[in-house]
Amino acid sequence: MDTGRWITSKRLRAHGLLLAIALWSVYLWNLGTPGLRDRHGNLKGTDFLHFYTLGIVANEHHGASLYDISAQSALVAQRVPQASGIRYLPLYPPQVSIIFVPFSHLWYGTALGLWWTFSAGLYAACCFIVWRLCPNLKRYGGTVAILATGFPAFFHLIAWGQTSALALGCFTIFFLFVRQKRKFLAGLALGCLVFKPQLGLAAAIVFLACGEWEIIFGTIVAAVAELAAGVLYYGIQPLRVWLRTLWHVREMAPWLEPRLYQTHCLRTFWAMLVPWSSLSLALYGFSGVIVVGWTVWVWRHSREFEPRLALLLLATVLISPHLTVYDLVILAPAFLLLADWLLVNPRRASRGLIGTMLYLLYLLPLVGPLSYWTHVQLSVIAMVVLCYLIWKELRSGAASLETAQFAKVQAAET
Repeated sequence: MDTGRWITSKRLRAHGLLLAIALWSVYLWNLGTPGLRDRHGNLKGTDFLHFYTLGIVANEHHGASLYDISAQSALVAQRVPQASGIRYLPLYPPQVSIIFVPFSHLWYGTALGLWWTFSAGLYAACCFIVWRLCPNLKRYGGTVAILATGFPAFFHLIAWGQTSALALGCFTIFFLFVRQKRKFLAGLALGCLVFKPQLGLAAAIVFLACGEWEIIFGTIVAAVAELAAGVLYYGIQPLRVWLRTLWHVREMAPWLEPRLYQTHCLRTFWAMLVPWSSLSLALYGFSGVIVVGWTVWVWRHSREFEPRLALLLLATVLISPHLTVYDLVILAPAFLLLADWLLVNPRRASRGLIGTMLYLLYLLPLVGPLSYWTHVQLSVIAMVVLCYLIWKELRSGAASLETAQFAKVQAAET
């Protein structure tokens, strides 16, 4: 797998193996303590405690507690005494809590272990499915497995006990149906992302601009059906509270994003770099329009599935108003698709640069905390450059094709 002059499959395997060993050995050592607190005193699974609590709320059919921080804190103190005092800002739609009802019947440690197993299994399945559809990567299965294991975003997904594997599953199914040109079904998969609505923003804008009405219709159907499940379970009031909470989410930013250096999107990139909120918001909008513009152009003018879908995933991350490091796991298919695309034609003009950006983007989430001091999130820069290179490569390819077709027509006329 050679995606750049200096990036060879042998080097990728070595770097990926070293990274995987370093990340997971340190993490397992950190977890190797009795009880639910790790060696640093943090709760094992961190964010999973919130989902575990939501499952308890759902099991009791107590919709009024879904967005009551004090009520959830009391439940935590009762069910998981070692986590007493930990509070989470409830922002998930009502139906999410229903998923965790089975986990709520178990001891927290057991439930966490099962959730880790489910998340890792779903992540592995998604990577395997996409890899199997990349013909040029078939002989690099071992390298792909090593890199998938050492992917920093996957590490954070497990360490935080988050739900981003579900979002990856939605995007993977979406990819499969788009590839088969079953657009309505692709939209259904995309609509299931309503549990993390920020991840659907870029797709909504792009498909509206491109007039992909089948996808849009499918998205609306799935989103409404998923939200309806929460209404049937709890009644309408929790949904109203959730919508009201989303409307005022900007006021909750300090609690939602206590560590901006753990975020990787254009909004927080500018918020860290520019101290004036109005200006940073304007820069977010301006840069977001550029990225969306590139993505719309590619979806309108290119028929190469790999770069189109990879660019959509990159735009999803960049345009999202809130994206934490574990959500970067949705980029796993983008790495595979772009690597396969680069191997199709080794003479691509931007091949070396695209391969280098992929390599950097893979690693840069590890150095995210540096932005606490530098105020520059390097991963975001790498993503923007990668988006530009994909757009530029496809645009130049389209121009060359038009020139060739024009010359063919001229020759035929003469």
